[in-house]
Amino acid sequence: MKIAAVSDDGETISQHFGRAQFYVVITVEEGRITGREIRENMGHAHFAGEHHHGHGHGFDPAAQSRHARMVAAIADCNVLLARGMGAGAYEYLRQAGIRPIITDIARIDDAVQAYLEGKLEDHPEWLH
Repeated sequence: MKIAAVSDDGETISQHFGRAQFYVVITVEEGRITGREIRENMGHAHFAGEHHHGHGHGFDPAAQSRHARMVAAIADCNVLLARGMGAGAYEYLRQAGIRPIITDIARIDDAVQAYLEGKLEDHPEWLH
């Protein structure tokens, strides 16, 4: 299983899925971490010149196209950890077969451990 976390420093989970610099991808085998890699997040900074708002922010065709490019880097992951994201991105991840989890746990390793123990809470009420 692979768990991705959005991050700007490699240690903590970023506050916003689309604005994080990269993904930290954790590989888990038999309940323990066996690998860790960094992947680029084609986030909002890459799309600065593109239109971000329209009908149903995060659900319009332009936003869905951005989400597709952002999610391509973690298509092999089962879970995405973030401390915040838009509702459109959250739904896009779900449709792509990746379980998004909005967590209040800041450290990546702590959140991964909580997930593996079945104790990581998802906070979709924090979506914007």
